[in-house]
Amino acid sequence: MNEAIEVVRSLELRHGDLELRLADYSVHAYHRVPTYFFRMMSIDRAEEMGTVNLRIGSTPHLERYAGHIGYGVHPAFRGHRYAARSVKLLLPVARSLGIDPLWITCDPENLASRRSLEIAGAELIEIVDIPEDCGIRKYGDKTRKCRYRL
Repeated sequence: MNEAIEVVRSLELRHGDLELRLADYSVHAYHRVPTYFFRMMSIDRAEEMGTVNLRIGSTPHLERYAGHIGYGVHPAFRGHRYAARSVKLLLPVARSLGIDPLWITCDPENLASRRSLEIAGAELIEIVDIPEDCGIRKYGDKTRKCRYRL
């Protein structure tokens, strides 16, 4: 595990005023796969603008419903393409870890997230129904997910 952390720490994950800083590497509490957790940081202000994580592995649950990447931009920082830029910054990391293709999902009604994925270069493959026994259903009325491939 230490080797995996050192590889990511050695990378410069920056674009313009955005830097991804590794906050943790551990097993994701829900998805149960090794996960890199990053903070989206403003280089200029040293302020956290959001979070992004890269989930390692290729389980049917990840590829179909959860995705390899999850992100959230704090409300005050939305509209600056931080999510799209973070996804692009993590693409070479994912490739170096053998994740190809990279699957990312979002709720169909989340137009900002859908736009972020398109800006990052991801392609909408399909919209799938989430099975009733899937844990994602516990978080609101989520019944469908858009599946994007990058």
